[in-house]
Amino acid sequence: MEINKEVFSTVHHLIERCKDGAKGYKTAAEDVEDRDLKELFMKYAVQRDSMITELQAELHKMGKTDDESSSLEGTVHRIWIDIKSAISSKDRTRILEECERGEDYAVKAFEEARKADLPGNLKQIVEQQYMDVKHAHDHIRALRDKARSEA
Repeated sequence: MEINKEVFSTVHHLIERCKDGAKGYKTAAEDVEDRDLKELFMKYAVQRDSMITELQAELHKMGKTDDESSSLEGTVHRIWIDIKSAISSKDRTRILEECERGEDYAVKAFEEARKADLPGNLKQIVEQQYMDVKHAHDHIRALRDKARSEA
């Protein structure tokens, strides 16, 4: 099946956001000291890697391949750098705030992709991945709110 440029661009953008998230969460998991956050960040890193694989497989079925390299855009890259800074401060609230900012970009990318004219199976995959990303975002936000109230 031939894929049009809009579909490829949409899926490629989602893959990039997932790569950003996977890289950010892996970095955060390596450096954070709170055991619960370390486990959560690893879980979300693995989730994003799985999403990348699923999206790349769909592109492959359509005769396209995605560049395997990670390309962090300036803004998103700065957010994950800010996470490293937050981690070094050992401030749980700040770490979670920075993770939520990173998740905001992922949620926005998936919301935009849901509006695109995607073929059936791809539309279902994007919808499910959106729900997963939204859940992760909301979970991070809830943890952040709890940390704020305990501070």
